Amino acid sequence: MDEVVVVGAGLAGCEAAFQLAERGIAVRLLEMKPLKRTPAQTSDHFAELVCSNSMRGAALGNAVGLLKEELRRSGSIVLRNADATAVPAGGALAVDRERFGAAMTAAMETHPRIRVERREVIEIPAERPVILATGPLTSDGLAADLARLIGAEHLAYYDAISPIVATDSLDWSKVWKQSRYGKGAISPGENAILAELADGDESAEGGDEAYINCPLDAVQYENFVKALVEAEKVPARDFEQVRYFEGCLPCEVMAERGRDTLSFGPMKPVGLTDPRTGLRPHAVIQLRQEDEAATAYNLVGFQTRMKYADQLRVFRTVPGLEQAEFMRMGSVHRNTFVNAPELLSASMELRSAPGVYLAGQVSGVEGYVESAAGGFLCALLLAQKLRGEAVVPPPPTTALGGILTHLGRKQPRYQPSNITWAHLPPLEGKGKRLKKRERYDAMAERALRDGDAWRALLGLST
Repeated sequence: MDEVVVVGAGLAGCEAAFQLAERGIAVRLLEMKPLKRTPAQTSDHFAELVCSNSMRGAALGNAVGLLKEELRRSGSIVLRNADATAVPAGGALAVDRERFGAAMTAAMETHPRIRVERREVIEIPAERPVILATGPLTSDGLAADLARLIGAEHLAYYDAISPIVATDSLDWSKVWKQSRYGKGAISPGENAILAELADGDESAEGGDEAYINCPLDAVQYENFVKALVEAEKVPARDFEQVRYFEGCLPCEVMAERGRDTLSFGPMKPVGLTDPRTGLRPHAVIQLRQEDEAATAYNLVGFQTRMKYADQLRVFRTVPGLEQAEFMRMGSVHRNTFVNAPELLSASMELRSAPGVYLAGQVSGVEGYVESAAGGFLCALLLAQKLRGEAVVPPPPTTALGGILTHLGRKQPRYQPSNITWAHLPPLEGKGKRLKKRERYDAMAERALRDGDAWRALLGLST
């Protein structure tokens, strides 16, 4: 069987290399450290955790906790070493970075079917198949070669992410569904029904094309702008060299440009009528549907560098969001990633370049665990193909399946994402009426049950 080239020994690259090697496939793992590091790296270890030592929540009641358990049951080398090097972190899985990196490096260097080659890769290797797992700081030369291959318009160097909220956590007595100039508008009576159905039932969805609108009066708007300006922001790292695009400015940058800037930007109320008053609000925050089942909505135009605690404090001052559950926080940072829904097949292969696969953050996942999951999935699907087996992806009801759902879900402007419950299909039948915690627990139970059946079918570790 031919050798597979994996570029990048981060979390995704190491996981991909290990999974291929464990399935009898020879791997050549290309890594530029220690000859060269990205500006974010400080260690020569593989799978370096550059920002934090936390892999986030461990409980099955949150989506990333479920994803970790699925990877654990599937034989992930990242989760095996994370568990072995864990340090106390309350309800999270955090690791000793030095020990974790050393363990991951040793796993790659000592595996009999992995050959480590230390050199910088400045263009996509000619060998096929090849997996690009180069992370958010892909080197300039390799990024330029990838842009040449896929078209520069499909490659981004920054992500500007707006927060996502759970639909059933909104106060429907204060918000309504309507697109500008009446498209998708609903009547006051219909909006009253939505207020009664604030448990996220599908019958509360209203018009298919309508946005959810959160109205602010003049005083609320003034206080909101003031809070944005005063909030504590995440400072740009030296290597980011932030140059914002005018089309996706952080909301606090717009607020700093003047009191009325937001009201003429993402908070403009034109074309909207509050069904409770019959009047146009002073300002509005619009929420756009995030998933097919309408279980989650994103705050349109509210990408932000505010620290997470300040995001919660500021956004929960908005009418209708006082008790909002934030499934993803906003961010703006340097990140090299492709438009995966347009470019990648269901097996994570570039449609325009057969034999070239993308894994990890370069494909548009966000986070340590999600990157490892991307490497796992890419390797698993490729190994099935190379071994002449049926290609069997994980069920969409699993968190691993949710990673593939995100990579294939077309959006007006594709953005990287952590795993969220919105990436999994909602429960059917009586499950729709469960309270949030019970519903997430039931979704996790369904995921593990379906995932265990899938793993048994494939003979994966459980």
